[in-house]
Amino acid sequence: MSKSNNVNERLAALRREMAESHLDAFIIPSQDPHQSEYVADHWKARAWISGFTGSAGVAVVTADHAGLWADSRYFIQAEQELKGSPFVLHPLKVPYAPEHIDWLLEKLSAGSTVGCNGDIFSVAEIGHLRQKLERRNIGLAYKEDLAGRIWKGRPPLPRDAAFELDAAYAGQSRAEKLARVRAQMKGAEYYLVSTLDDIAWALNIRGADVEYNPVCISYLLIGANTAHWFVHERKVSAGLRERLQKDGVELHPYEALESFLEELEKDSPILYGPGSTSINIYETLDEEQWRSAKNLIRPMKALKNETEVKHIRQAMCKDGVALIKLYRWLEAELQNRTVSEYELAQQLAAFRKAQGNYFGESFAAIVGYAANGAIVHYKPEPDTCADIRPEGILLLDSGGQYLEGTTDITRTTLLGGEPTAEQRRNYTLVLKGNIALSRAVFPEGTSGVQLDTLARMHLWREGLNYGHGTGHGVGFFLNVHEAPQGFTPNPRGERGETPFRPGMLTSNEPGFYKAGEYGIRIENLELCVEKYANDDARFFAFEPVTLFPIDLRLADLQLLTQEEKDWLNDYHRKVLNELTPLLNDEEHDWLAERCRAV
Repeated sequence: MSKSNNVNERLAALRREMAESHLDAFIIPSQDPHQSEYVADHWKARAWISGFTGSAGVAVVTADHAGLWADSRYFIQAEQELKGSPFVLHPLKVPYAPEHIDWLLEKLSAGSTVGCNGDIFSVAEIGHLRQKLERRNIGLAYKEDLAGRIWKGRPPLPRDAAFELDAAYAGQSRAEKLARVRAQMKGAEYYLVSTLDDIAWALNIRGADVEYNPVCISYLLIGANTAHWFVHERKVSAGLRERLQKDGVELHPYEALESFLEELEKDSPILYGPGSTSINIYETLDEEQWRSAKNLIRPMKALKNETEVKHIRQAMCKDGVALIKLYRWLEAELQNRTVSEYELAQQLAAFRKAQGNYFGESFAAIVGYAANGAIVHYKPEPDTCADIRPEGILLLDSGGQYLEGTTDITRTTLLGGEPTAEQRRNYTLVLKGNIALSRAVFPEGTSGVQLDTLARMHLWREGLNYGHGTGHGVGFFLNVHEAPQGFTPNPRGERGETPFRPGMLTSNEPGFYKAGEYGIRIENLELCVEKYANDDARFFAFEPVTLFPIDLRLADLQLLTQEEKDWLNDYHRKVLNELTPLLNDEEHDWLAERCRAV
């Protein structure tokens, strides 16, 4: 049966359930009950119903329309995956904006009812949605898991074992971290943690429940003296259970959170995050028992300690060696044959694995040859991907999960032939943006929305731009996309508003994309460090910690200032010095050529 037939059948089944439940529209988002970006297969209902497999997007179904709202990172992918499908792409005008709600307000009449699954909608989302709908006298029913009712063969929740991250890597013990969190609870009896990466950080636990993210599906309730971890019992070995109990962590079944909350004393205030706690969990207790709070763990987790930084540098060395081996392998293979994008991704994973302490990719490798490079979140599939030839441009965006840290790097490479004048100019403009952001020196209190312009200004002068943010926080052997900080043109939201502080690890990845022809992106991870401190203020800067050469063959060196050339030479000197001890003679010679001074 074709993919489109599957979507048609599922859509028909959903509409039958909608009719029986007296719903005029149904919303299916991308997240899980923990508000994760990447989710376990069990919660991929939006992908299952629509056929669109991107990590972000919202599906909305009415009696006569099926829509998929996605941002510019996914426009080309969505058009391809929805082709021949009843689902219609609604391109977001503003990334992350809930434009599907405005569409519903326009299409639905007063007295209509919108449905959704309250297990995966947060308190904040339901509040915003209800407020918007009530203005038009439209009802909201959020106890409806319609997709779950019709999803035959739905994957079960994963049962992979959790494991402990030793303090020798984490830099702090579990007991020390829990004590730090308790110090921020300010009189509350409990703090409910729903987000998987925050739980992993607080307990020094890692898992394999979600592809690319080494997390364990669970909830954590931190009390004044005891912490309660709600996790499937098969995930925790006897030895780990004993060590957790010694640190005051009691274990409970994953499904037992709501019943446990109901048994708490009514005068026990509980801190929670409105944006990360599902509405169904929230309604387990009376509203008066909850205390809205900002995420207490996220600001601590974002500041990498000295031990983590030391290991991150080791991870970057491993990654650099793996990429050198990959590009040398590709060059050799292309002398005799073509190499598929999918094969290159597989080969890269193998080279990373050979470096040791490797736990998989930090996201699906984006291997975009020629026109595929313009698809921002492109994932090569074995049956449909392009064959790479010894000519043109290759965009490779990839990352690994090592015990020593998480990596994320993009390089755009010339495989042969001569780039056009336009390609050379645009590549150089992107490079200038990357360098400008990396060279920034700024006072304490500066946020990502203030710095984002540095990466775009050279493109803007030529009437060019890119439709994604310039950078995101990166975890330590955790999620590759980690809040709160980042570089973004959006003045609203956590990523744009959070001030940078020393210890934050953030991607720097400006780009340019010409649909149907080529894509350009250059990405390093940057560590925020203190640059100056005087009686009046502290000033911070960025240190690029990614170790791999930037392709100079695509650059128009005449467009670079002397300061930019100096930055490039300093960076390439660092790459060569750091990686040389790990290479054989041939690999060193290859690297030295690509790190040559300009």
